[in-house]
Amino acid sequence: MRTHKIAAIPADGIGQEVISAGLEVLTALASKDGTFSFEVEHFDWGSERYKSTGTLMPTDGAEQLKQFDAIFFGAVGAPDVPDHITLWGLRLAICQPLDQYANVRPSRILPGITSPLRNATAENLDWVIVRENSEGEYAGNGGRAHQGLPLEVATETSIFTRSGVTRIMRFAFELARSRRRKHLTVVTKSNAQRHGMVLWDEIANEVAAEFSDVSWDKMLVDAMTVRMTLDPKSLDTIVATNLHADILSDLASALAGSIGIGPTANLNPERHFPSMFEPIHGSAFDITGKGIANPIGTFWTACMMLDHLGETRASEHLMQAIEKVTANEQFHTPDLGGTARTNDVTTALITEIRKT
Repeated sequence: MRTHKIAAIPADGIGQEVISAGLEVLTALASKDGTFSFEVEHFDWGSERYKSTGTLMPTDGAEQLKQFDAIFFGAVGAPDVPDHITLWGLRLAICQPLDQYANVRPSRILPGITSPLRNATAENLDWVIVRENSEGEYAGNGGRAHQGLPLEVATETSIFTRSGVTRIMRFAFELARSRRRKHLTVVTKSNAQRHGMVLWDEIANEVAAEFSDVSWDKMLVDAMTVRMTLDPKSLDTIVATNLHADILSDLASALAGSIGIGPTANLNPERHFPSMFEPIHGSAFDITGKGIANPIGTFWTACMMLDHLGETRASEHLMQAIEKVTANEQFHTPDLGGTARTNDVTTALITEIRKT
């Protein structure tokens, strides 16, 4: 039997609730399949740890994670801790040292879920957004001087390297090649950002020459928001910078029905280090502890983790079960306009797994 070592980091807010639900589902799935199992180690890293120790994770935290096959992450952020401290103290403190440079976020309308776009369907809104996840606007390069004085200055310098842009562009073209439409849209803001974004444009042209079977086009990020809402069928695979894709992927998830259903994979494609899998919804302290968080994003994230671990059959089984559950409005949580609770959706999914 194959055993996969998983580091579970629920972290903050509803992350605690949805990761617990996700692990229940993965246990049921492994039991049903019978050919693999999970060895899970739980980590208490997050804002509560920060408030008691001054750090969200140990200084050797990323090193500790290297022994695992994958990381199952909840959400980070708390209302009484500044967001830049939580983000840089945990999520980015994992992604960057483990070189998880490809952030992959699929968005499509699942059965039973209605998009806020009038004419959007599962056939014409089926996207994958590839986000450069290691540099760009979130490189952390900059600083502040003369704090509190009238001449205070703050700088935030985006870093775009030829190697970083080339590898994410090649990853995106390869992903586009694997999809039915074989089409990639490259998103930049090269009219205003005339250095880093122009480098993106140039490298896109260079890499495109390696993929003659993949069609591609280019959009400025502001125009891209219009295209996503007015012409969803024209899009398939999308690649953008760290900041631009962060924003566009939240929009994509909302257009697919709810940010609560969106999954994410933070990949180190070469597998030199473990990859991390997380739902995109954040810690959502406004609903924490109410038992109404939508766990679908976490379950879909688990599908991506299973694919990465080579458990393709189990991933397909789980996705089929997810679609059967979302098709039944009885199991829609409040973000989808329903009244179901987290436990209701989790129980329904496990029931579906066991009977198929």
